[in-house]
Formats: sequence, C-alpha cells, structure tokens
Amino acid sequence: MLALSAEGTLPRVDYAIFADTGWEPKTVYDHLDRLEQEIAQPAGIPIFRVSSGNIRNDALDPDHRFASMPLHILNKDGRAGMTRRQCTGEYKIKPIKKKVRELLGYPYPTRIPKGVFVEQWVGISTDEFHRAKDADVKYMRNRHPLITDMNWSRSDCIRYLTSRGLASTPKSSCLGCPFHGNAQWRHIRDTSPEEWQDVVEFDAAIRQGNARANASGNQLLGQAFLHRSRVPLSDAPIDHVTAAEWATRQQQLGDGEIPDADAAEHGVADGCSPWACRGEVEPVQDDFGLAS
Repeated sequence: MLALSAEGTLPRVDYAIFADTGWEPKTVYDHLDRLEQEIAQPAGIPIFRVSSGNIRNDALDPDHRFASMPLHILNKDGRAGMTRRQCTGEYKIKPIKKKVRELLGYPYPTRIPKGVFVEQWVGISTDEFHRAKDADVKYMRNRHPLITDMNWSRSDCIRYLTSRGLASTPKSSCLGCPFHGNAQWRHIRDTSPEEWQDVVEFDAAIRQGNARANASGNQLLGQAFLHRSRVPLSDAPIDHVTAAEWATRQQQLGDGEIPDADAAEHGVADGCSPWACRGEVEPVQDDFGLAS
C-alpha cells in the first residue's frame, strides 16, 4: 500500500505507522529501513515507529507487567491448552492508537471531538476479505484499498512487489511467536543461527510462564512452550514437511494461486497485522482509549 501510494496509484497517505514489538527478525528492520529510504522519503511520507516496549524482555522481567503471549500449555493432567493472547493489543494496537491521537492533536486523556477521525488503511487482500472489519473506535475509520481499490489477491500483491524489486519482503511477526508453523521455525534456524539461539533460550526461560506471574506467586499449573508440539523448541519436530507444504511449493513453481496450508506447517497467520491477526484480537480497554 505504501508503494502504491508513493507512486500515485493510490491516493497519497499522510503518514505510515510501524508498531515495533522490539522482537522482530533483523530482516524486517532492514526491510523497513529500505522502504523508508527508497519509497517513503522520496514521496514525502513520514514513517513513525511506535512501541510499547520489548515483548521478549518484558516476559522475562519480574518487575514488568506483561501482556501474555498465546503460549502452548501442557497441563499437569496431560491436557493441552493455550494462554490468553494479549500481546497484539498491548504491543501493536495500543501504540498505534496512541500515535493516532497525537497526530489528531488530542493525546490522552483529551476527548476527541465528534467527527474528528483518521482514515486508516489496512492491508487485507481479496483472499481474506472476511477479515476486513471496522475500527473499534470512532476516531479511526478503516479502509481496505487492496480490496476496494485494487481488487488484488495475495498473488497480485506478490507479483507487484516483485516488479518493484521487493520480492524479498519478509513477514512481520515476533521471532518467538507461538503461532509460527514449522516452515517459519525452520527458516529462522536455517538462515539466522543467532536468532534461532535467541528463541530456543526464550522457549526454555518461559517454561513455567512469565516472570512477573511467577514472582507474584501465580505460577503456571503446567508447562509453557513456543511450539505447538509442546516439547522444547530445540527438540520440536520442525523438520516435518507436511503434504500442504509440498502442494504450496508446486503451486509456487507455476503462476496459480497459492492454496492455504495447514497451521502446523505455515502457522495461523502470514504475519502479525494489528488489525487482522488470525488469532482474532479482542478489543482491549485501557487508558489509551483502545475502546470508544
């Protein structure tokens, strides 16, 4: 959407906002730098990088309130479970809304007058039109240009990015996101040994839950894991390639649509969009006006 806006195919946006969890892959930060230098700055579009903190550090800090990640849980009775997902609201939506309020000139706790709002573009393609939703606050109105203006599928987006020399656009999501599929875990292990060591160490560190809960006496009644197999990440069966991945690879050799792959192989999301995470973020109410 940024490139389409910068070249004039879509209307010129006033700003772009990147919500940084503090734990993105290095490739994402490098790509963001490139977008800023080669596309946004020449077009006069400022990119704001906003943050609520470092999600990795916060999870391991006993003195920091932590918005829980959706960790895979193995209960003492052997049953599988999952912790509540609060991270998207805290580390993505909250800092974006805080910045939007500032841009409108009404930082919290100033009340935003009726009729004052931003038009917010959300990058959902036609493949997932059912994820296109209205904003949950009156001062933000969602628009989905890839659907309404371009009628583009995911494959259309990939072809366009390739034509712009951006074929290597990486997925944006936390390094240690429990929603990763095997393909994503393998990619980290095989392309970035330092980041792989980082997520393996984090996986071991959160086995009994986040540090704040343990320090306050609210220990996890079971064990927590990053991988859906609920075994340590270093031992998880990430080299298992499913039939769905083979089908996807074959489709990628041609020019057809890429089918949806199963969650075990490709995870539940093709990235971590604040407004369209497949984990279905629930509106979070707090002192930054996350609910109207």
